[in-house]
Amino acid sequence: MGLVSLFILVPASELAFVEGNRRQDEAQTLSEEQIIGILKATEVAGNIRSACKENNISEQTFYRWRNKYGGMEVSEVKRLRALERENTELKKRVAELSLDNRMLKDLNSKKW
Repeated sequence: MGLVSLFILVPASELAFVEGNRRQDEAQTLSEEQIIGILKATEVAGNIRSACKENNISEQTFYRWRNKYGGMEVSEVKRLRALERENTELKKRVAELSLDNRMLKDLNSKKW
């Protein structure tokens, strides 16, 4: 009897590379305290590359955080995130109401 090889083709998008207990393709969500702590520690240390490596974030993420949260305190960042969530919900409501309004106009314009 010979050996039979079996190959299963899996799309690359479904592959996940495991590092420790975390998958690399999953987004890492840090708390406001952690983000502000990383920004302040990097400001004191001055070495962005090593701080990014220690915290397992990309330099692009660091610079995005610095542009968005630079100079803020934890309470301000929490308030900003709450306002962003509220804004998203309000945009959804406006979209729903606009759709309802459009449907009512279409119904009203038809002659029965």
